[in-house]
Amino acid sequence: MRTEGTFTVESFTPAELSPGPEPVTTGAPVGVAVMAKSYTGGVSGRSATIFTAAYDQVTGAGTYVAMESFDGALDAAAGTFNFVHSATTEGGGRAHEHFAIVPGSGTGELQGIRGSGGLAVEDDGTHRVWFDYQLG
Repeated sequence: MRTEGTFTVESFTPAELSPGPEPVTTGAPVGVAVMAKSYTGGVSGRSATIFTAAYDQVTGAGTYVAMESFDGALDAAAGTFNFVHSATTEGGGRAHEHFAIVPGSGTGELQGIRGSGGLAVEDDGTHRVWFDYQLG
């Protein structure tokens, strides 16, 4: 099955890693943040996200990895699950994308969910998400 929706980032809060290993300085500083998102459409609900990225603010090049915990519905099926996504940019556009639903993470009517999906940011700033998934 495929379902689609749009999302809005409600909050993006940088976070400290503590305690942690001694930092390694590279040409693209690494940061961590927590995010809250709201979803509408065939994907409806909210998510709590742990976001990490290595990003060069001068060139716009970087890569991010995000783990999201989703609470809501895909079409009529309600519950929770986790999904992970990442992408790289060379200063514009997305490349080397990865998107996967975490096996065994579904609850409620989404128990047993598995699959993949994707994200896109339209020219007008609209953030789109889709899931290609199976239940059971």
